Amino acid sequence: MRKIDPVKHEQKRQEIIRAALCCFVRHGFHGASTTDICVAAKISPGHLYHYFPSKDAIIEALVQENLAHAASRFEAILASPNVIDALLIEIENASIHRPEAQVLSTEALAEACRNPAFAHIVHEHARAMRALLVDFLTKAQRRGDVDSGLDPGATANILFVIIDGARALPIRNPTVDIKQTTEHLRTMLARFLKPSVSRTPPAAGAKRRACGPLSLLKKR
Repeated sequence: MRKIDPVKHEQKRQEIIRAALCCFVRHGFHGASTTDICVAAKISPGHLYHYFPSKDAIIEALVQENLAHAASRFEAILASPNVIDALLIEIENASIHRPEAQVLSTEALAEACRNPAFAHIVHEHARAMRALLVDFLTKAQRRGDVDSGLDPGATANILFVIIDGARALPIRNPTVDIKQTTEHLRTMLARFLKPSVSRTPPAAGAKRRACGPLSLLKKR
């Protein structure tokens, strides 16, 4: 029995994942076949099954890689001097300025509507991604980088809606001004997430200054 080199095995596995990603962008999750993936990866169908038992298994691997990448990015953002600004840059780079992300996001939702098995993958990915985002927001709030008055779960839901909408916008309107839209999105999210400045309460025992006409009256 031939001994498998774990390093080479993982390298080939990554090549297949990258090839499959290109096929999904080009043909969609439903349209891309294992034959397409094999051609793109330059391997035979029999060779493919040494690494992945099915197309769904490749998609699962893509999901796990995406979650691992997201977790590392959240940690990097928390380590930055300006958390909100770093988060906004990440959203722009990972969503608005990545055409493949726009296509894959739309394709995933479409396939989930007609394929229960794929819908389960999408739901589990969304659940795990939401958990990462909630954890990130909670840590940022504890550090004072995000408004502590926001509910992390509800805030994560809103951010997902905004991100999904930003990805779909260039598809809905190919002539949209991306630069202007991005600037407005940054302003909106910064105002939403920025910690609110609380007013300093008056010192104990301090007398309030009278207001209005009665303040002009002096005791004789």
